[in-house]
Amino acid sequence: MAGGWSKDGAAQDQIDNSVKDGVAKARSQLLVGQSLLFCEECKCPIPEARRKAVAGVRLCVGCKSKSDIRQKRGKQG
Repeated sequence: MAGGWSKDGAAQDQIDNSVKDGVAKARSQLLVGQSLLFCEECKCPIPEARRKAVAGVRLCVGCKSKSDIRQKRGKQG
């Protein structure tokens, strides 16, 4: 297949780099550390089951859902 001025495999290199960037971004967003007992937003207690399931959790389920919606809207607009 003709590649013009690009070297062989350049498209695959670009795909690989995009995947690596995506993985790095996802890893940087992972929660770490000790989970909070109370939500940062509403100050309600975070259930023990959630604290055990999500390491480093900082928000209750309700506030996390609202945060996800805000983040999603920000990416669309």
